[in-house]
Amino acid sequence: MLASSPPVFKKRFLLLLIYLAFISLGLPDSLLGAAWPAMFGDLGVPADYAGIISMIVAAGTVVSSLFSGKVIQSFGVAAVTTFSVLMTALALMGFSLSGEFLYLCLLAIPLGLGAGSVDSALNNYVALHYEARHMNWLHSFWGVGAAIGPMIMAGYLANGDAWSSGYGTVAWIQLGLVLILLLSLPLWIKNNPRQEAHSEEKSPNLFSMLISLPGLKHALLVFFCYCTIEATFGLWGASYLVFEKGYDADQAARLTSLYFLGITIGRFLSGFLTAHFSNRQLVYLGQGVIGIGLVLLFLPFTFTTIPGFLLVGLGCAPIFPSLLHETPVNFGEKNSQSIMGFQMASAYVGITLMPFLFGKIAFFTGYGFLLGFLGIFLVLIFGMTLQMNRKISSGKTP
Repeated sequence: MLASSPPVFKKRFLLLLIYLAFISLGLPDSLLGAAWPAMFGDLGVPADYAGIISMIVAAGTVVSSLFSGKVIQSFGVAAVTTFSVLMTALALMGFSLSGEFLYLCLLAIPLGLGAGSVDSALNNYVALHYEARHMNWLHSFWGVGAAIGPMIMAGYLANGDAWSSGYGTVAWIQLGLVLILLLSLPLWIKNNPRQEAHSEEKSPNLFSMLISLPGLKHALLVFFCYCTIEATFGLWGASYLVFEKGYDADQAARLTSLYFLGITIGRFLSGFLTAHFSNRQLVYLGQGVIGIGLVLLFLPFTFTTIPGFLLVGLGCAPIFPSLLHETPVNFGEKNSQSIMGFQMASAYVGITLMPFLFGKIAFFTGYGFLLGFLGIFLVLIFGMTLQMNRKISSGKTP
């Protein structure tokens, strides 16, 4: 059973706002990977330095995710969402105006902090109040933003414009979304006051208590491994094409957009598949499709590159939203907000460390090792998912 929900009209209106907020979350996530083959030369830094910026962004998101429960309790979902989108918009505007790597690293801090609290807050809200199909469609809208970002960047690069123009355009789009959220703020406050259907247990040892729940440790590892795959491919996929396959930077950016488009389409389709498959089945299905995509990219044929990128995106599509929607079912609704924050933090630890680590590894091995690197984590996530489901099922057995 889902938690008690607001009236139908308000529920649909709030869902629309959450969809818009997730577009804003997706827009900056894919920009750096698409723009980096054109950026690092202008910045005068080695190619692997993209991992440093990515790591700082993700570290900020980890911090804000861990404290999301307290922040949301103090200020409410609406205020946190609006302020977080504003932070990302201003950080992206700074990206468009800066040509120094050090400044980009500093701007990456608010860019990451702006994502964490809103991400875990909205995911928990949808997991509690909406069906599984809405969670998939929610993350499909993240994919809309993530697919639009590289398209915008590719358009500017193809016309000979600077990468900063792409960042500037995305910043203005973000500011437009801030305005929409700001205008709706009185409605959020009036109709969705800061009350949770299930108040979380207040305990100084909350983390110790929650981490002992059956399967939670494995769940955190699953989120870590999945986001390692998604973020590493999203950040370094374009560089793989440029340095290993000989693509131009604008062509590589478009294929990166195809990867995120695959995630978007896949999550839209997954919303319908939830009527026929369980969340667990969709997670396993997605892992299998990723494997097929990596095999296609490994083959020495040009014509397998496009379907390979698309299939990796399609495979990623159902995994994250299906895992998130299972959170109240797996671990109970009472502490779902805190557990959601822990899961998001674990996910962003993967985003923080592993793309950076691969950049360092690729400095010695070349970017051709990308497929092997992802394959290792695909095997790990499959094994951890099996163990997680077994632990949860055995923990619920009377």
